[in-house]
Amino acid sequence: MVAIVASYPQPHGHEDHQVPHYHFKYGVHDPHTKDHKHQDEERHHDDVKGEYTIHDPDGTHRVVKYTSDKHKGFTAEVHREGHAQHPAHHGKHGEHGGKGGTSYVGVTHWGHGSGK
Repeated sequence: MVAIVASYPQPHGHEDHQVPHYHFKYGVHDPHTKDHKHQDEERHHDDVKGEYTIHDPDGTHRVVKYTSDKHKGFTAEVHREGHAQHPAHHGKHGEHGGKGGTSYVGVTHWGHGSGK
């Protein structure tokens, strides 16, 4: 992604009285990383409204619709679409499933609460 920002100095004593207005959209659909999201936002004067969606790792889609104005501030409505699915993970017979690791001080520690 490339972003370009331009800034121009305003002459002293001159105020810009233009009404703020913009509309933008972007989206990502990457099957390799499974990154799927989009955003759509627009502003008229002091009122902003928009929506974004994110494909969560559990298979659901999170949808956030939001507004912002000088009277109510920022408000958002969040809901999920779909049903969460977690992949089945089966270890070999006799495996405890924890992963061992060595910290930078040389002390070995294990997952699943092994205290010794």
